[in-house]
Amino acid sequence: MFADKETFQRAFVTRVEALCGKPFAESTARDHYHVLGHMVREHISRHWIATNERCRAERRKQVYYLSIEFLLGRLLGSNLLNLGVRPMVEEGLRELGIRLEDVEESEADAGLGNGGLGRLAACFLDSLATLNLPGHGHGIRYKHGLFDQKIVDGYQVELPEQWLRNGNVWEIRKEELAVEVRFWGRVEVSEQNGRLVFRHVDSENVMAVPYDMPVIGFGTNTVNTLRLWSAEPAKTFPLHKDAMKYKRETEAISEFLYPDDTHDEGKLLRLKQQYFLAAASLGSITRAHRRQHGSLRRLHEYVAIHINDTHPALAIPELMRILLDEEGMSWEEAWHITTHTIAYTNHTTLAEALEKWPIRLFQPLLPRIYMIVEEINERFCRELWERYPGDWRRIEQMAIVAHGMVKMAHLAVVASHSVNGVAKLHTDILKQREMRLFYEWAPHKFNNKTNGVTHRRWLLKANPELSALITETIGPRWIREPEALIELKSYASDPAFQQALAAVKQQRKARLAARIYEKTGILVDESSIFDVQVKRLHAYKRQLLNVLHIMHLYNRLKEDSHFSIYPRTFIFGAKASPGYYYAKRIIKLIHSVADKVNNDNQVNEQLKVIFLENYRVSLAEEIIPAADVSEQISTASKEASGTGNMKFMMNGAVTLGTLDGANVEIAEAVGEDNMFLFGLTADEVLRYYEHGGYRAHEYYHHDKRIKQVVDQLINGFFPDVGDYFEPIYDSLLAQNDEYFVLRDFAAYAEAHERVEAAYRDPARWWRMSAVNIAHSGRFASDRTVAEYAAEIWGSFAVGGTFLNLGKDIFGLLFHSIIVLLGNFEGEGRKAKGRSVWPERPFSLSRRRRASRRCRRGCCLRRPTVRRRSGRQRGRGQRAG
Repeated sequence: MFADKETFQRAFVTRVEALCGKPFAESTARDHYHVLGHMVREHISRHWIATNERCRAERRKQVYYLSIEFLLGRLLGSNLLNLGVRPMVEEGLRELGIRLEDVEESEADAGLGNGGLGRLAACFLDSLATLNLPGHGHGIRYKHGLFDQKIVDGYQVELPEQWLRNGNVWEIRKEELAVEVRFWGRVEVSEQNGRLVFRHVDSENVMAVPYDMPVIGFGTNTVNTLRLWSAEPAKTFPLHKDAMKYKRETEAISEFLYPDDTHDEGKLLRLKQQYFLAAASLGSITRAHRRQHGSLRRLHEYVAIHINDTHPALAIPELMRILLDEEGMSWEEAWHITTHTIAYTNHTTLAEALEKWPIRLFQPLLPRIYMIVEEINERFCRELWERYPGDWRRIEQMAIVAHGMVKMAHLAVVASHSVNGVAKLHTDILKQREMRLFYEWAPHKFNNKTNGVTHRRWLLKANPELSALITETIGPRWIREPEALIELKSYASDPAFQQALAAVKQQRKARLAARIYEKTGILVDESSIFDVQVKRLHAYKRQLLNVLHIMHLYNRLKEDSHFSIYPRTFIFGAKASPGYYYAKRIIKLIHSVADKVNNDNQVNEQLKVIFLENYRVSLAEEIIPAADVSEQISTASKEASGTGNMKFMMNGAVTLGTLDGANVEIAEAVGEDNMFLFGLTADEVLRYYEHGGYRAHEYYHHDKRIKQVVDQLINGFFPDVGDYFEPIYDSLLAQNDEYFVLRDFAAYAEAHERVEAAYRDPARWWRMSAVNIAHSGRFASDRTVAEYAAEIWGSFAVGGTFLNLGKDIFGLLFHSIIVLLGNFEGEGRKAKGRSVWPERPFSLSRRRRASRRCRRGCCLRRPTVRRRSGRQRGRGQRAG
């Protein structure tokens, strides 16, 4: 049906009339979207089936990527692009009087993620399919996703996100593959044939029903699967609970992404979501493996499970439960398989994001899982005692269960064969500070995999004008091999190329200006500097620093008639978590500043402030290509990597930022003269946290600019807000400015002066822009996924393209083989001369072992090894 334009047009018109039951002339853009989506899905269905059959026949290692978020964005445009039919479809529709842009606008922008974590997962799926790797995603099919953000009088209001209101053309419900997930109840322990048997009884069961979506590779026949799980009532309702209450509680599991966890009810719901994802995914994965291989004893040789941050970490005890309770394995064999199957990506150094669950909630909700986690902790603490005898403080700090909490990051590190950070700086901080004790215990586990973004969506699709210019300049090889973008560097100083690059940027700025006027009614100067900060609203990302600086510029323009600036348009987009009231105050502050600036005729020709509500993937695709300046100003050491910084540089924006996250590697790539760096380094920030010495009041009293803008938060400068900004004022002074906003203010203001000086020199600016584009191929997700495949998952593409990503082909192949051999090695890797897997792991019966607790609160059994009976030595039973 996509063979040529005429064939497509005939099939499209016929399908519209058949599926919509109306003449083609009366059909709507939404009708066109649904029909075109069905046509695409039907077209790729044979490749989807063939991909799965091929992987089974070749017995290739399957990668399963478990993530609480998959921020997909709209799929029609990217699917047409990956199939290579977008130009033909666009022309065919145009001749039928239909704009493809209007059809794409009819697709809902699924809010199945909150930011970089979910978007990274989506980029990885794209790269897995493009590299011909058998890699699939598992997530939750949230009925309402995150939330739709509305701004009312400058305040954020959250509304249910309705992405499923008109159905989802890409998904296929597979009720026959549903998995039963058990909550609550109790565990009965008995002995059968000399081994302990555990039965989870009186549970409240939930059905996890899968909805499969195709993931289409670019220019390949590989179509992988994203499986999203929906929570539905089981066929048998629990007898002890009202049927309607049970139904509501069940459906709530897949209702919203990140429910408010400021109270126990919200915490329980989040924990339910996480176990629901883990249990459903592991049930599906192990069922498929059994069907093909008969048993799970070689699971780790054929399956790699990757947990994206700690949210899916319950996959670890769930896999242990399956191996112990369903397969009847010994603890030692189950642990060996689990730890060789699961790998973990850490995305944060923030304590608030390193999840901990109260035992008082965890144990009754997941009784069998808690038993397994407790046993993992006991064995781990015993190993630590042997290695660090008498070092109670170290054991306390590293324990998985301690002080009434279950620590998910500790569980993920202990039970994974690989722990990776997502930028060089982030990984170094993990190894040297946040997870130093774990790194000393098992240094071989830790590695870095700097994040990447799919250039096909964020450049080829989002910015076709720039893509065409690049192809015209260096040819099309960069589309398949993004590191070929480096060839642009030789054109960076070419006046003709610079002029063309400037024209493309101006075209994109004009489009964004039109969208701003449509959404806000505000006219912006298309020739002004578009200075953009769009990302999740969090104190460490320091949108506050940005807006305080805007207030300073406004003050100076008002007070000094001789002062002027190159016209600036500051553009914000951000959502604040519903329970994150401090972040909501910053959103209101941005709007209060915008109202004052945009309505002041004395300054608004030089200064405008825009907040675009409901920031999401499709909006990002409009904003990023139009940006001149990319604001990446997080407090150094706090941003694990960032991916927005990569998308902006890929589209020719110049970074204004701190040496944080992947900004460090961007600076190494492009050179510090091609970005604008400022502020404290990560080492300086960490020294302040460790040794003190920072006094925010000193900066407040000694810099009149700072004093003026901080005082304006509470002195009536914003007359309609009362004391609403007082918590912001207090955070800066009374709470000593945790994120060093005032400390970095002067350096930030000076960096903006450098931005203006560079922009006033067009030849310099467009050379900087071109250099950033040229080096952005290094930050493509194809490179990142290739590294994961070779160095973590132990899989590589047969006939794929990723071996040609600027690496030595023979070196990467050799490395892949070594990793594969390492993954299949029976006794595991060695570290500092010690086996990771003890020859005689502890497996004594709980009833024969007295227990005690460390005086600091971690669970630790007596550190003595008793001689096991013959029956115990033979069976190695210890299961909970």
